[in-house]
Amino acid sequence: MGQNNSKSDEERFAPFEAKMAAEKLSPAAILAFKNSYLALVRGESGMIPEDTIKPVIGIPSLDADVKGSISADAELLKSTVVLKLNGGLGTGMGLNQAKSLLKVKDGLTFLDLMAMQIVSLRKTTGQDVRFMLMNSFSTSKDTLDFLAKYPEFENDDTLELMQNKVPKINQETMEPVSWSKDPENEWCPPGHGDLYAALYGSGRLQELLDAGVIYMFVSNSDNLGATLDLELLTWFAQSQKPFLMEVCDRTAADKKGGHLASRKSDGQLVLRESAMCRDEDESFFQDINRHAYFNTNNLWIRLDLLKEELEKNNGIIPLPMIRNSKTVDPKDSSSTKVYQLETAMGAAIECFAGAGAIVVPRSRFAPVKKTNDLFLLRSDAYEIQDDNTLQLAPELNGVPPTINLDQKLYKFVDDLEELTADGVPSMKRSTSLTVIGKVEFNSLAKVEGNVVLRNSSNNLAKLADVGYADGDFEVGDAPADPEGLSF
Repeated sequence: MGQNNSKSDEERFAPFEAKMAAEKLSPAAILAFKNSYLALVRGESGMIPEDTIKPVIGIPSLDADVKGSISADAELLKSTVVLKLNGGLGTGMGLNQAKSLLKVKDGLTFLDLMAMQIVSLRKTTGQDVRFMLMNSFSTSKDTLDFLAKYPEFENDDTLELMQNKVPKINQETMEPVSWSKDPENEWCPPGHGDLYAALYGSGRLQELLDAGVIYMFVSNSDNLGATLDLELLTWFAQSQKPFLMEVCDRTAADKKGGHLASRKSDGQLVLRESAMCRDEDESFFQDINRHAYFNTNNLWIRLDLLKEELEKNNGIIPLPMIRNSKTVDPKDSSSTKVYQLETAMGAAIECFAGAGAIVVPRSRFAPVKKTNDLFLLRSDAYEIQDDNTLQLAPELNGVPPTINLDQKLYKFVDDLEELTADGVPSMKRSTSLTVIGKVEFNSLAKVEGNVVLRNSSNNLAKLADVGYADGDFEVGDAPADPEGLSF
């Protein structure tokens, strides 16, 4: 690194502090970034070596230990806020507006369904459940304009929490990068770990506490499986835990994602993301039998205890720093090399003594990260319930099919829209679907079991409106026994 080791920490950070203050970022945001920056210049990698952790055992289960064994307390809704992380643009899927404005089911967007869920919950419980979106500067206007169609939120002045931004770091000088071609490229989002600084620095945390709100449920806006479960809220409140993470059983498809672990030195739960794993530990990291649970990013937080922890640490939650090496212009690989520092909100689990985790069914984790996920959500594998929540079709027994669309042809939403203009096949009896080549779908086709659809030609192939079951099919050739399926 190119930093001058003769400088004090304060001298090193001074140009970042000045730059952030000029943008009117809060002292809490500046202090949180300082914590990450100083970890970087001290040479901290944020790595969690395998020999410092052990697998987690004995985690309670929502289905086995909570459902049916606890009396749900609707009064708790008076002191609860639902917060959705809504800062992403979905650029990886070719989008250029808030990802939550993408239509996912029956012409409804993520944001429609989230809003409708809250409205439904308010009507059925008689409680004015609070709803909050953590927006970024990129998503704020579009999101608020869209929500104007819902009069229930018209006078809600706590609807939006703004995400902060942080400077990119010149790898050579370890100073704030300068990029006159597009000054906006000098900044990057700080990761969803910014939640804590945003709550504290904006004054919103104190506002919520003053209004009697002490429970917060947080999840990603692209995860429609993450709904406010009243039995789980009641269990969390009774547990007196400061922080609770919903986790799912890892499968082979999750082996490269972060996992929960227990720190050997004190038994504290910790979250290890892929960027925090040493190369030599990769085999342990991907061992789903050893490290059996992954973080869904559905979190339950006691706001009064969060405030205590923040004030104990001078206004920050000391989250592990995650370092990403990039170029200042993401579209120009020859531009200045930078570090982008971020933190993960789930990593706060290691900052709260007594923090816990609970195993939840996979139905509470249905994020849309790729067109694969969007394809599945738009199919009959998911059904909209009367309360506007999405549930897996009963035929799937709680296990969603695995979808692998040819990413050379289906990576972007526009491509998926074109190839599914006539609908998505029935997937409610499917285990997996792999698509190789360019295939135009329709809603009359049915997929059962494990199916591979191939188009070996360079031309567009149309899927026949018949059943495909447990096989590898060349699209254009009728299945061997299309009448043999019982749909």
